[in-house]
Amino acid sequence: MPIHPRESDPAVPDPADPAPEGAVRPPRGDLPRSGRAAGTGSDTDEEPGPDAAGGPAPSEDEHTAELKELEDRWRRALADLDNLRKRHVRELERERMVERSRTAAAFLPVVDNLELALTHAGSDPGAIVEGVRAVRDQAVNVLELLGYPRHAETGVAFDPARHEVVGVVQDPDAPPGTVVEVLRPGYGDGERQLRPAAVTVAKRE
Repeated sequence: MPIHPRESDPAVPDPADPAPEGAVRPPRGDLPRSGRAAGTGSDTDEEPGPDAAGGPAPSEDEHTAELKELEDRWRRALADLDNLRKRHVRELERERMVERSRTAAAFLPVVDNLELALTHAGSDPGAIVEGVRAVRDQAVNVLELLGYPRHAETGVAFDPARHEVVGVVQDPDAPPGTVVEVLRPGYGDGERQLRPAAVTVAKRE
């Protein structure tokens, strides 16, 4: 059976034929029908804002509350620091009072012995010398117990950390640079030195 070629319908335009001037060409089936299918996105789609991922932005009241909380913490920290400083000052002053009281109490027996020596000075004038010497030894012992030993040695080498030269003498029996005489005893050693000993030193040849 012979196959007759299909005749084109004059009412249906061929998509391959160019459209007449001024005519509207119908859409083809293989063309995208919307912007979303073409990859350009819908006209109604909006780009996500800066707060879309992190939630809503904090309000001004929240910022004010956070600022007030930080200010309260800062004021409390300052108050705690001031209270700590005042407590430290009070404790330091209390320690000083305790130390002064301990030192004064250590010298009370010395004062008692001085008064006792003065009481017996009228009946026996010679005993006053022995009494004063005993009181002196007792006071030196108290200083040593407090950490300030007495230094009044002669014949030792001159030490600028413990001695203060007040004179230089010629002494053939003493080696040069040695202490010949102690004019005023020294008390303490190193950083705990109350004062150096005032001495005279043999002259170097």
